[in-house]
Amino acid sequence: MPVSVTDTAARLSRDVPLAELSIDDALIAVSVLMTSIVTARRETPDVPSARGQATIRRLAKAQTALIDASGEVLRVHGDLRTLAREVAGYDLHECPKAAGRITSLRAVA
Repeated sequence: MPVSVTDTAARLSRDVPLAELSIDDALIAVSVLMTSIVTARRETPDVPSARGQATIRRLAKAQTALIDASGEVLRVHGDLRTLAREVAGYDLHECPKAAGRITSLRAVA
């Protein structure tokens, strides 16, 4: 059974902002973890500072990967807006606001 363009557009208008928000949530969580790790390193004088450096570098790489993922999803969002104009004739000047309509994945699970 074929899915209508309207149904597909409705699903994407829900799923794209959710993906963007989820990546932002993950970036915030990793940033909070970074703060906790650096604070713990500073507040634990018995452990040499160099001991946690590899962990901090790994976490920084994870942050960078999330930032890269966020950029790619934003590009996908732009691609989908262009496609909606070309295929469905939608006049999309602005995408729907995500605030108030999106719940975190924790709330869904």
